[in-house]
Amino acid sequence: MKLLSAILREIRPKQWTKNGLVFFGLVYALDFDQPALVLRSIIAFTAFCSISSAGYVFNDLRDAARDRLHPTKRFRPIAAGTLTAQTAWPLALLLGGVGFALAAQLGAVFAACCVLYVLLTSGYSLWWKHVVLIDVFALAAGFVLRAAAGAVAIDVPISPWLYMCTILGSLVISLGKRRSEIGIGAETAEAHRPALEHYTIAFIDQLIVVTATASVMAYSLYTFSADTVPKNHSMMTTIPIALYGVFRYLFLVQVRGLGGDPEDLLMRDRSLSIAIGLFLLVSAVILELSPRGG
Repeated sequence: MKLLSAILREIRPKQWTKNGLVFFGLVYALDFDQPALVLRSIIAFTAFCSISSAGYVFNDLRDAARDRLHPTKRFRPIAAGTLTAQTAWPLALLLGGVGFALAAQLGAVFAACCVLYVLLTSGYSLWWKHVVLIDVFALAAGFVLRAAAGAVAIDVPISPWLYMCTILGSLVISLGKRRSEIGIGAETAEAHRPALEHYTIAFIDQLIVVTATASVMAYSLYTFSADTVPKNHSMMTTIPIALYGVFRYLFLVQVRGLGGDPEDLLMRDRSLSIAIGLFLLVSAVILELSPRGG
């Protein structure tokens, strides 16, 4: 039972919420009435969950020594010694094998997206997370790849608006994560992640302002400029909800000092969860009931 508990903690199911980005293609295409496409999106989501969990195990195996210096990551199963390397390596290989077996069912292009994702995350684990600025771009690229792979899985075009909004929004999240890591403790931050030596909270806050502003502008332009939104500009009614969500996230990061685990914010902060849920609900209703442009 202890081993099973350690494995469940190690594969980090709460972080699977990030893989929900693969459903963006389905939402964008509004093809919920086609069960085959819904099933393909679910398979894509499961594949990314399996592959990303394999990456978490690999990353923790590589970073066990550094994680032991971190005030919270030292409790991860591998760093804490509750999951041995002899068990963790086969677990990573099994998860990766299952993920790519599922990916193969969705075609060569989707499988190629998964390979690119593995290369990206492996490069991040080994090198890029130690390089200032490149580390946050690498984190953001992982989000973009998820969204792009979701569109590939159901064979819909990858919208430039999807690309812009995803990369800008993910940069805000990545920068918030770095800010939290610095705030946890300057003495241990640099030892855990050398790139943090080159960051300051003031500098990261400036970057967050730039990217948050750009993301809001990009989404606002999407609501009345994209070919796929309603001609009556009703999608603009979601802008205040999106603004509140961004403001709430910035409040949690810059005032409360949170953001190290973005998935925790979604689960624990009721206001942010309500804002995201309301945004998705209103957007879905508008896109479903209103005539779209073209």
